Amino acid sequence: MTYCVSMLLDAGMVFLSDSRTNAGVDHINTFRKTSIFQRPGERVLVLMSSGNLAITQQLVSMLREAMAAQDGRENLWSVPNMFEAARHVGEMLREVHRRDAEALKNFGIDFTAALILGGQIGTEQPRLFHIYAAGNFIEATPDTPYFQIGESKYGKPIIDRVVKRYTSLDEAAKLALISMDSTIRSNLSVGVPLDLTILKTNELKIASHISIDAKNEYFAMIRNRWSEALGHAFDELPNPDWLDAGEQL
Repeated sequence: MTYCVSMLLDAGMVFLSDSRTNAGVDHINTFRKTSIFQRPGERVLVLMSSGNLAITQQLVSMLREAMAAQDGRENLWSVPNMFEAARHVGEMLREVHRRDAEALKNFGIDFTAALILGGQIGTEQPRLFHIYAAGNFIEATPDTPYFQIGESKYGKPIIDRVVKRYTSLDEAAKLALISMDSTIRSNLSVGVPLDLTILKTNELKIASHISIDAKNEYFAMIRNRWSEALGHAFDELPNPDWLDAGEQL
């Protein structure tokens, strides 16, 4: 399984993905879920994926082949803005569906894929999209400045409580790592190494791309201190007084 999260902020964008896939408890592998496409000073795009790995790998390969072909076909180098980039990725995903969906169905396999695409092209402001298996998509808004795909339920509450458009990039990176830790603790199919990618508004290039493994000191510190802080907060909360009074619910 997978967990990916991205946040669209005034200062830029933060992307975090795990790299674990599994086909049962005895078959666990590592595959990167983050793909980066950039021409520094012109455009930078980050694509994260979850779902059937064969489908999402084929999609990324088709995107890269179209970019390399230089044969006049639409590609991520030629689209004029991020909306058109999301539409192009969605259309490529539909092409994978046209090729493979019937064969997968014959083997009892669902066509599953979910994508997060974010970045900035030219003078347009950074934009963030969630692309579904059907190729349709939605865009992040000031009210909902983040998207998750994969095993999202464990890491969602902390993001809902904390993230705002004015959240700094450093705070957002910390928040994403806490969200990931909550997911890793609750689901064995999500795990390190992690890919953390940061973009700064109007720089039109990757500001930071870090691979985080189990030995990463900052991530280990975050995991330990967050666990301790939650324990302390729980201990400081008063117990319900109706139990002492013998009241029945």
